[in-house]
Amino acid sequence: MTTTTVPADRARTRAVPPAPRRPGLPGALRSELTKIGSVRFTYWTLLALVVASIGWAVLDCAGTVAHGAGPYFNAAQASLAGQVAIGDLIISVLGALVITSEYSTGMIRTSLAVMPRRGVLYAAKAMVFAAVTLTISLITSFTDLFVGQAILASKHLNTTLAQPGVLRAVLLSAAIVTVFGLFAYGTGALIRHTAGAITAMLGVILVLPLLAQTLPTSWYETIQRWLPTLVPWKRSTPGCAVIRG
Repeated sequence: MTTTTVPADRARTRAVPPAPRRPGLPGALRSELTKIGSVRFTYWTLLALVVASIGWAVLDCAGTVAHGAGPYFNAAQASLAGQVAIGDLIISVLGALVITSEYSTGMIRTSLAVMPRRGVLYAAKAMVFAAVTLTISLITSFTDLFVGQAILASKHLNTTLAQPGVLRAVLLSAAIVTVFGLFAYGTGALIRHTAGAITAMLGVILVLPLLAQTLPTSWYETIQRWLPTLVPWKRSTPGCAVIRG
């Protein structure tokens, strides 16, 4: 009868588990993409953004066709105004919910247990949210333009992407929605309360520009370009839209 012996150093090596990998950004991105796609408020909020934006374009352009265009009519603005005017309000709700919902349900403790690096976790959430929002906003902006111009074409008031400034307006209208969503996300990360974050964003979007209008004219003209406005367009020649930046 023989006995096989295992060297002590080999036995100790097998007993020690492999060193775990430090949680990183790629894994956090996959996790956050799964999270944002697994909750119903994401789909309902994005659906509201699409329906409201396209509905605004249809109503605005149909009203122009029915009642005629004014001297400062802007064909691209008629299609895209809804994306800017109401899209930033809707996406602010989603931006706040992305982070505050975890605090309200207590899931933030689980998320931080899996990803203890808070900065990486917050960055992953912001990147996934921005990517989803920008994708949907771009699709909606192009849809708004094409639908609106199809309606305006019956009165030959339409414009095209080839006109100067129109493509820029489409892209920036989507970017504006994404930026407001990220502002709401940052506000939610600071306040950690859904109602408080949404209220703060409503104050920034709706109340702050109105308060600025009470300032002396010279002051208001200086700061108005930095204020969030419902329709941040600069009136120019008909058929050409330029976003004030």
